[in-house]
Amino acid sequence: MQWPCTDPLPDPSADAAGRHRIAVLALPGVPPFELGIPSRVFGSVLDAGSRPLYEVTVCTADGAPVLSDAGFTVQPAAGPEALAAADTVIVPPTHAMPELGRGGPLPPEVTAAIAGIRPGTRLVSICAGSYVLAAAGLLDGRPATTHWGLAPEFRRAYPRVKVDEEVLFVDDGDVLTSAGVAAGVDLCLHMIRRDHGAAAANRAARMCVVPPWRDGGQAQYIDRPVPEPTVGTTTATRAWALEHLGEPLTLNRLAEHARMSLRSFTRRFRDEVGMTPVQWLTAQRLELAKQLLETTDLSIDLVAHRCGFGSANSLRAHMRTAFGVSPASYRRTFHTDDLVKAGV
Repeated sequence: MQWPCTDPLPDPSADAAGRHRIAVLALPGVPPFELGIPSRVFGSVLDAGSRPLYEVTVCTADGAPVLSDAGFTVQPAAGPEALAAADTVIVPPTHAMPELGRGGPLPPEVTAAIAGIRPGTRLVSICAGSYVLAAAGLLDGRPATTHWGLAPEFRRAYPRVKVDEEVLFVDDGDVLTSAGVAAGVDLCLHMIRRDHGAAAANRAARMCVVPPWRDGGQAQYIDRPVPEPTVGTTTATRAWALEHLGEPLTLNRLAEHARMSLRSFTRRFRDEVGMTPVQWLTAQRLELAKQLLETTDLSIDLVAHRCGFGSANSLRAHMRTAFGVSPASYRRTFHTDDLVKAGV
């Protein structure tokens, strides 16, 4: 689940070799897992000729090594010059700047490094990296997220930021923020989907052995009583629904498949997925529509029918609401004969 980006899908910036340049800012106390996410996920994205579409560089604010929170030193490949040359800057969290939790200032070298980022550069935070963007004033007046456990503190420290701790990530166009830890993977896959389409994101997800899209939001991962083992789940019904997206899938039909009352099914579904059955179905149908638009020459009407939207007008309305583009515009952006021939 995420805030939708209603801006047109961008034509990604790239260097002379065709690669989109990403700089990952490693700060003292950086967790190794979050630091490694961008290199691993974006490094899995290749074009039809098996050439990388992204160039990922780990840098520090002054070019010097930093100590991770795991006790080993991170040797950066570059200093702040990488931030100035980047098309996207990603900031993982730091566990060595507690003053940021009180709304305190960034260290001078970090402030200077961030000030050197070119206007129009895409800015991204993973987990508590949002504190760094907020402390730099880059989230003022914007929707953003962070780890759900940090949301109350974050809200007190940065009252001008519109915090939503219920979602896995927030896409506000040129500034994107993710929730805790593994949500950084979700956000990176979302960015690949924005830049190069659903097929590219799906391939990257398969290489990383993770789902290309996680339903729901942070709420589903917060501590809550574990259901009794005898209580039914909606897992099998969701799997069945994915095989029948082109058919009319009413709430009654879904509940009957799950062998639950309508009320119990709706409640159980929301508890497990973090959204209503209708919201979930719409999201799955949109994902299928994007894949068909990218990888087939089916007419818009036929794509709409196969995805369960019924008509091209319905598909068009849903895509404009969710992505800010029409099906035809999406196809022009991401569909090529080469992609179809490659079977992607």
